[in-house]
Amino acid sequence: MLLPFVNGLKGEFILKSYAIGIDIGTTSTKVVLFDEKGAAVAHHAKSYPLLAEAPGAAEQRPDEIYEAVVFSLRETVRKSGDLAEKIGLISFSTAMHSLIAVDADGKPLTNSITWADTRSESYAFTVKSSPEGLDLYKRTGVPLHPMTPLFKLQWLKNEHTEIFQKAAKFVGIKDYILYRWFGEWATDYASAAAMGLWNMNTLEWDEEALLMADVTPDQLPVIQPTTFFWENLSETLAKISGLDSSVKVVIGATDGPLSNLGVGAISSGDVAVTIGTSGAIRTTSETPVLDAEGRTFCYPLTEKHWVSGGPVNNGGIAFQWVHDLFTEEEMEGSYEELSRRAVAALPGAEGLVFLPHLTGERAPLWDAQAKGSFIGLTLRHKKDHMVRAVLEGTIFNLYQVYSLVKTQAQEKADVKIFATGGFTNSPVWKQILADVFQKEVSIPEHTESSCLGAVQLGRFAIGETEVLREVSEDTKQYGTVMPNAEHKEVYGELFEIYQSLSKTMESQYRAIHEFQNRFSK
Repeated sequence: MLLPFVNGLKGEFILKSYAIGIDIGTTSTKVVLFDEKGAAVAHHAKSYPLLAEAPGAAEQRPDEIYEAVVFSLRETVRKSGDLAEKIGLISFSTAMHSLIAVDADGKPLTNSITWADTRSESYAFTVKSSPEGLDLYKRTGVPLHPMTPLFKLQWLKNEHTEIFQKAAKFVGIKDYILYRWFGEWATDYASAAAMGLWNMNTLEWDEEALLMADVTPDQLPVIQPTTFFWENLSETLAKISGLDSSVKVVIGATDGPLSNLGVGAISSGDVAVTIGTSGAIRTTSETPVLDAEGRTFCYPLTEKHWVSGGPVNNGGIAFQWVHDLFTEEEMEGSYEELSRRAVAALPGAEGLVFLPHLTGERAPLWDAQAKGSFIGLTLRHKKDHMVRAVLEGTIFNLYQVYSLVKTQAQEKADVKIFATGGFTNSPVWKQILADVFQKEVSIPEHTESSCLGAVQLGRFAIGETEVLREVSEDTKQYGTVMPNAEHKEVYGELFEIYQSLSKTMESQYRAIHEFQNRFSK
């Protein structure tokens, strides 16, 4: 069902079948206009810097992101031309775990402290080491890590007390933008969950987590379902965008769950794998799925769709590292040449194992001090083996996260895997994924999965479809990679070795980290 709109000037009915997805990412905001079949017809993106002005800091300027959203929205509408009058809704996706302190007038007192900020590491470690830590995870579904706003709030209270006391609200970046447009402080279930302050059982702020953070519900946005929407544009937004005021605005969700929806991994048990600079693996279920040791996340897409899995710090960045190590000059096709080196080595890299924790690690270790390592080096190992080991190690790490989730969720035989991200440009890396998982891998042709997922959720929210699953089957076109059964045994055995080595090395990371801090230049 598509919603008709009456053009008041001409008395004509215009089918408002087009929709805009806005994805507020860590490095840029992307705005994409989709037709009723899910095809992108106009888009614009604007990037912004990540500020690292102190050790462990990773911040962004809220107003700079706001301007990027406004500019990208306006440009997308301009590029859409006459199609602009057919736009019926705007829906949001956002990066997780941001935190901004604002005053009583809604003005930022801090930058947006992003997920990548690690300055609250000691606070996260204290709670993780306490008897209350696992109980907190079981109520919130969020691993105990400095990315989580709960620990950012503890850090802010203790190390920037004046700002903490002056703050009227603590909000996320999407909350801030919607406040600028509608004058209301609102956040969705998924964004609330990512704060580590939301109880997945009550769908409200968690009382014990609030006590840990020393904040009250009044200091946080009002929690809304991900399907909540404003019936009309505000005067501010209508003027900014150039759209008709009848356009609806759906609050949306966070980028991880929406990416699952956007690629089609919405049926229970389906898996979405993304590898860009970092990476993530997420699977969908009808009820929350938690890890007994708190190593995986669980966030809502809706009350009946839950996304579990984990983000990893080290994806394409590991490939970039080995590229820079072995390639003295950046040349056209140098990454492709490096991929061919990996093809030259046998699966398993003749027993060379790479733990890819070059920038610390989130899932499954949740250890900001984790380090990367090659294990098993011998005189016979060459560059080819090292490159292949790097690619295999990143996939083993994701498979280790998935192994935790599937154990809890009881994996189905007909699981589908959907893969997105820059790694899909490497045929050998895609094949390694299929061979380690021993599953067919589908690669969607479109790349803006979070924007498309936001639009799909938006159409469900305003009643254009009654079942969220139906929306994900519209016009998907995929490339596929089939697993090589001959590689099942070698990867099965090597993965067991990888898991054992990963566990063994955990006890050494703190000592290595402290040594490096003392003796590095």
